[in-house]
Amino acid sequence: MITPTPLPTCVVASAWYDGDGRRHDMSLEELGSCIAGDAPGFAWIGLYEPAREILLRLQDALGLHPLAVEDAGKAHQRPKVEAYGDTLFLAAHTTQMDGSRIAYGETHAFLGRRFLVTVRHGASLSYAPVRQRLEREPELLRPGPAMALYGVLDFIVDNYAPIVDAHRDTLQALERDIFSDTYRRAIVVRLYDLKRDLANMRGSVSPLQDVLQQLVRSQAAQGQLVPEDVRLYLRDVHDHVVRINDAIDSLRDMLGTALSVNLSLVTLAQGETVKRLGAWAALLAAPTLVTSWYGMNFAHMPELAPRWAYPALALGVGVVCLVLYRLFKRSGWL
Repeated sequence: MITPTPLPTCVVASAWYDGDGRRHDMSLEELGSCIAGDAPGFAWIGLYEPAREILLRLQDALGLHPLAVEDAGKAHQRPKVEAYGDTLFLAAHTTQMDGSRIAYGETHAFLGRRFLVTVRHGASLSYAPVRQRLEREPELLRPGPAMALYGVLDFIVDNYAPIVDAHRDTLQALERDIFSDTYRRAIVVRLYDLKRDLANMRGSVSPLQDVLQQLVRSQAAQGQLVPEDVRLYLRDVHDHVVRINDAIDSLRDMLGTALSVNLSLVTLAQGETVKRLGAWAALLAAPTLVTSWYGMNFAHMPELAPRWAYPALALGVGVVCLVLYRLFKRSGWL
């Protein structure tokens, strides 16, 4: 094999895996001859935000469809799998935590009979751990590039789970504040942010179920691009995606309920406060009404003349306030 030349910076890895699953690094110049040769094995090229020139070189060497190459050069593709002749083009969304927020990226893959090309965009972790895991057990790579694609998809799905678990832990930590009678704007904002993140994440996870189903059941898969023994692994990944999607739906429902409960409790607490204020206002209104009557500047008010008028007035006001207080206390307003 020709001695590999330095790879472009956007080419993270370029290797040929022989029939026994052993790795041999190679340059892009060797790719065409390796694919066209008779030696068993496949090429696995890993790219990160590649330049258009690199994609065009791969298009010429591997016979990729121009439409698929155009899609792979841009992010913002929906999760999908499409067949272009004897090549599958796949797009999947990736996620990772960036502080307290979820960062999104994309992975595009070209799967052929003797090659796999993975193209990463944005917040997407390196697939070096996937290579290392498969290279430690080279017999796993004997079915061909479809097994490497399984490793990539399994890695993507596994990275969803810690994010869902982190959001579940955050929701549990907020429960004490959620059921507080005191309104805190920061709590409502945090709950809304969590629900928005999960809604966006569901938009990445849910379509991946259809992608995996197509890989397992499509005509292209039956054409031996995805061998039967690899489909067993892909079905396992599909089960994981379904479980994560269900967990996201459950968390979204819980967050929606938490928002409603928090706002309801705050509204009830405010109602209780208004009732207490109304009761105290009524208690103050009784003496105010009486004293305001005697505060009028009339010359002839016969009830002012007797000596017992002031004590009788004070006693009457006290009795009225006491009766009102007992009524409000009995009704739960105080």
